[in-house]
Amino acid sequence: MGSIIWCCSITLLLQSCLQFITISAKKTTYIVQMKHHLKPSSYATHSEWYTDRLQSLTSSSDPNSLVYTYSAAYHGFAASLNPEEAESLRQSDEVLGVYEDTIYNLHTTRTPEFLGLNSELGLWDGHTPQELNQASQDVIIGVLDTGVWPESKSYDDAGLSDIPSRWQGLCESAVDFNPKIHCNKKLIGARFFSRGYHMAAGEKPIKETESPRDHDGHGTHTSSTSAGSAVGNASLLGYASGTARGMAVHARVAAYKVCWQTGCFGSDILAGMDRAILDGVDVLSLSLGGGSGPYYLDTIAIGAFSAIEKSIFVSCSAGNSGPAKASLANLAPWIMTVGAGTIDRDFPAYAALGNGRNFTGVSLYSGKGMEKTSVALVYSKGNNSSTNLCLPGSLDPTQVSGKVVLCDRGINARVEKGAVVRDAGGVGMILANTAANGEELVADSHLLPAVAVGRKVGDLIREYVKSNGKPTAVLSFGGTVVNVKPSPVVAAFSSRGPNMVTPQILKPDVIGPGVNILAAWSEAIGPTGLEKDTRKTQFNIMSGTSMSCPHISGLAALLKAAHPDWSPSAIKSALMTTAYTKDNTNSPLRDAADATFSTPLAHGAGHVDPHKALSPGLVYDATPDDYIAFLCSLNYAIEHIQSVVKRPNITCSRKFNDPGQLNYPSFSVLFGKSRVLRYSRLLTNVGAAGSIYQSAIEAPPTVTVTVKPSTLVFKNVGERQRYTVTFVSKKGVSPMAKDAFGSIAWINAEHQVKSPVAFSWTQLGGLQ
Repeated sequence: MGSIIWCCSITLLLQSCLQFITISAKKTTYIVQMKHHLKPSSYATHSEWYTDRLQSLTSSSDPNSLVYTYSAAYHGFAASLNPEEAESLRQSDEVLGVYEDTIYNLHTTRTPEFLGLNSELGLWDGHTPQELNQASQDVIIGVLDTGVWPESKSYDDAGLSDIPSRWQGLCESAVDFNPKIHCNKKLIGARFFSRGYHMAAGEKPIKETESPRDHDGHGTHTSSTSAGSAVGNASLLGYASGTARGMAVHARVAAYKVCWQTGCFGSDILAGMDRAILDGVDVLSLSLGGGSGPYYLDTIAIGAFSAIEKSIFVSCSAGNSGPAKASLANLAPWIMTVGAGTIDRDFPAYAALGNGRNFTGVSLYSGKGMEKTSVALVYSKGNNSSTNLCLPGSLDPTQVSGKVVLCDRGINARVEKGAVVRDAGGVGMILANTAANGEELVADSHLLPAVAVGRKVGDLIREYVKSNGKPTAVLSFGGTVVNVKPSPVVAAFSSRGPNMVTPQILKPDVIGPGVNILAAWSEAIGPTGLEKDTRKTQFNIMSGTSMSCPHISGLAALLKAAHPDWSPSAIKSALMTTAYTKDNTNSPLRDAADATFSTPLAHGAGHVDPHKALSPGLVYDATPDDYIAFLCSLNYAIEHIQSVVKRPNITCSRKFNDPGQLNYPSFSVLFGKSRVLRYSRLLTNVGAAGSIYQSAIEAPPTVTVTVKPSTLVFKNVGERQRYTVTFVSKKGVSPMAKDAFGSIAWINAEHQVKSPVAFSWTQLGGLQ
């Protein structure tokens, strides 16, 4: 009875408040987080409680105001509210927070061979690779993206066993999607979430069909990268021909369409994560993200915490805002944050100038070439940047018709520049990088003959055009080459640290293949994604951390199959501590932005190595309770910690004195007022009994690093040993000193368990 009186009084209070509110016409989608443990017993479900609360607040009692109710990834609901209604909810004692819906963006095959997956992976715990393939059939990867093109051969289920009985998901029916035809033992789930997108569109007509079907291509590309079946004779219009296959070729795929033409709305993403957790996925792959901010305001971070509590591994792209520093997304320590690198395959193209100079770039142009006849080469000599950039409508046909046009990279899509040149009558394009992109080369399937070149070459061509009275050029194309050196190279676009949310956690975690990746494609759209591109292809080549993320998702599925008892943190540790930091010339990894050596702020622990990750020897494990102690160390308000953890009665009785005390597989050391920092770590033996490891330290000249004990002895499998590492900044080091880097490794004859260390003397303030 007490609870009924209590809930009625709250209802009357909310209703009385409405007498003083002037209702505004414009409504927005808000995500409302509730204190779910306060649900009165008079309500059978939390959904009923949320609905009643919403109806008691909104003057119109519009049944369409409720967008979603969440139960697994989040405790609360999304609703269409005006600002006054949202503010009234914020005042309720039942509500933890009310946040306006945000838009996230997509972070847009030789890789199995490059990663060594085409060869025998070797023994794991005494089992054969065939047994690993069999075990991976029980692993389900949930991909939140733009949907799926189910007709792709990458979703062929030949040879697969029955769908795991624990699977609770389904394929949703739509006008262009028939579950009985389009889903099978490979593609076992396909859902779509569009209510947040609808609310944002308002009265505007929505052209997209609401369906799991992928009309963008991005989702098909990412899901087939993670777990696509092997498809022979795959290529993009003849480029990169060979067998295309995913990382975990026998794992199952569940597609959750949360992204639409105008972006990916937080309310839809959260609904997709909520459903994926309930459906029973083992891995969540999200090649999307927004800016960085406190974890309690990060939709993906909050949903991911719920996932890891259910032992679901979460892999997210780091973002494509490099080479700018502090440009990362998806920074929560319970998420695997993935940057991008190149592979050892390239698509050379050539620009021969009238002065006898020949330059090499890249291209995926597949049409009729320019023959061997040089034509006039033009570049805007004025200060009109829109013309330099070849923006739509900027080129004068009388100036470019029949000529090759030199375009600066930037602002609009690379392939759109080619379309602009073609539409203005140009017969070819040289796409030249500026300082923002350095020497990074990304191949594109252009609509006209086009060659992309780096900044240095671009500057030489610009100077040639400006200084020569009659500049000319001819373009030609070299097809596909492999065994390119050096590789991998960190992609210039790959977002970089430091981590501005929690500087004591080094991010990104690793890099994976993310440049010029061949994978399945939607036949609803051409390979460039432009409306005027009428070509159809079953496979496409794309670049971005969107491409590297599903590589790691698929590798995590393999590790999950090999070690079903490992936690998400243990899988992350195995991938991180076995990563490599030298390329195929045995040189330290380089950065495509400027060809200098890369650092852990760009490549994290290094480039993934699935062979070694299957048997890492030792792992740094962490539990959800460890992450709670980490959140407590950030001095968040209790309600903010509850927003992430979704548990009542959080007390922070266990709290790290420094966020860097989290048992993480890497170190980020910030020297502030103190010259001395001391962290401890706990290692778990997942190798043989009786294993002995020695420490190996690499440190910059400005820092002294001491590890105690220097030897770890593990008598049993599963045994844990703790060590302490002390970092001392030497006297006289300037507070403005540049970042420095080192590593701590535990080594024996079989294993090297290596952690990168980043040092900073500039005090970074985390986003609270």
